[in-house]
Amino acid sequence: MEETFKTIKTDVLVIGAGGAGMRASIAVKEAGLDVVMVTKSLLGKAHTVMAEGGIAAALGNVDPQDNWKVHYGDIIEEGVYISNWKMAEICAKEAPERVFELESYGALFDRTPDGRILQRAFGAHTYRRLCHVGDRTGLEIIKTLEDQILHRDVKFYDEMYITKIVVKNGKACGAIGIKMNTGEFHYFQAKSVIVATGGCGRVYKVTSNSWESTGDGLGLAYEAGAVLKDMEMIQFHPTGMVYPPGVKGLLITEAVRGEGGILLNSKGERYMLRYSPQKKELDARDVVARANYREIQEGRGTEHGGVYLDITSKGADYIKHKLPSMYMQFMEFAGVDITKEKMEVAPTVHYQMGGIRVEPETGHSSLEGLFAAGEVASGLHGANRLGGNSLADILVFGRRAGIGAAEYSKNVKDIEVDTKVVNDEIKRIKGFLRKDGKNPYELIDRLTTAMSDHVGIVRTKEEIEKAIKIINELKEDYKNVGSLGSFKYNHGLLGCLELGNMLIATEAISRAALMREESRGAHTRVDFPKKDKNWLKNIEIKKANSGMQFDVVPVEEMPEEYKQYAKPEEY
Repeated sequence: MEETFKTIKTDVLVIGAGGAGMRASIAVKEAGLDVVMVTKSLLGKAHTVMAEGGIAAALGNVDPQDNWKVHYGDIIEEGVYISNWKMAEICAKEAPERVFELESYGALFDRTPDGRILQRAFGAHTYRRLCHVGDRTGLEIIKTLEDQILHRDVKFYDEMYITKIVVKNGKACGAIGIKMNTGEFHYFQAKSVIVATGGCGRVYKVTSNSWESTGDGLGLAYEAGAVLKDMEMIQFHPTGMVYPPGVKGLLITEAVRGEGGILLNSKGERYMLRYSPQKKELDARDVVARANYREIQEGRGTEHGGVYLDITSKGADYIKHKLPSMYMQFMEFAGVDITKEKMEVAPTVHYQMGGIRVEPETGHSSLEGLFAAGEVASGLHGANRLGGNSLADILVFGRRAGIGAAEYSKNVKDIEVDTKVVNDEIKRIKGFLRKDGKNPYELIDRLTTAMSDHVGIVRTKEEIEKAIKIINELKEDYKNVGSLGSFKYNHGLLGCLELGNMLIATEAISRAALMREESRGAHTRVDFPKKDKNWLKNIEIKKANSGMQFDVVPVEEMPEEYKQYAKPEEY
């Protein structure tokens, strides 16, 4: 029986409508090609808005000695020397151009007294480098890019969940999706596909990530045959909300510390003076997160299991002007006036450094015709990400992926796909509608609990193996998962679809974490507490007949002249 579906033809399909997807779509449009953008959420409702503190770009407006070489060195050092050096170079060089471009689009940055873009301090940045709009920078960027998308008449489909990337003759040539608010199936025929779906933070119980971040792009790319990389590297932001329980994990921007906030334990001690006497609260995120974790674990935490973040010394006017979102967030959700009271915070899962392996210049993945940009792509951040580099990443590499996909598509003829491929995928999705199916949200709860309990901020062989055992059990249970109802507005069906991608992401994270027998950046092994120069390597993952295949690949060595920009003793 033939299934009913709509066919949409385009030159480039962009999956994801956050900052990276929008900037990629603009680049394709500027190249004169047709582009269609899809999102499982709504246009303008992207996780990019949670990047509040600013965008890292070496403008030198506040600290004139800053330049791309210093930014480059900070990226390499923070990535603990397993970043792709070329991506670090491109990001450091091009971030200022993307900031000025945003300004030309209409973004309104905070200004210095003489009218230039203001820049603030952020953890592990040598100089004050974060261009910001109060503590709402991500929101300003999304609003600005959305305005460009609408004015350029980019075609988009919201509430569209992509279930499969279509591959023919070893080339990505489209995707199949279901429009969740109508229940209609769509086949997007394209000459190339860009994945810009963001991260997988929702595979953990406590996370700053919004509901969309379930690793969809990772699962889609992996199943299509693309290589993943650095999946063990999950960043825990040092400061997420602790109380009340309904907002546990909600991000407290690093801008609070950048503007002078200090961390205190229940004894009133400013403990970062012990852990990091020089950089204190503005050390790298992994350093501060582990310090917070240790204070809590050793009994010096707060009533609700956190530590205190205190910015009251800066005064009410300053706080309300510099941190308006944080002021409102605590007043509305916790009844706490941060101009007079301390915040309770604790580490929260925030960002994936790993993802789809891409070519630095174009964003082309290992699968021909498939490109990726933003958090779903790997390479730039290595073992840990600098604050503010996520926004630089989505703009710099979103644009490059758009240009790369457009150039590739100009030389590709339309690829017709047998309707059987689409019919088979629709039948697979229909298989989730069953009366006797296991509840996907019960399985998701077990999965997120296992990841938080066993593959968290500190890890051991024994704990990781527990997580892998649970993941394997859940993979068996997933064969019988299902939901009642129809295709329209079916949240249970969405859970079934997301769970498949979450299982791929968690298996990749856990098994790579088990392989890396050292501590590096965000990956902390209690049983291997030190860095090992023999692990100056990336772990790559691809689908094989036997399941996940893991390869250990030496980090590509940077040119000799670039080694002077990062600390030489690390080599």
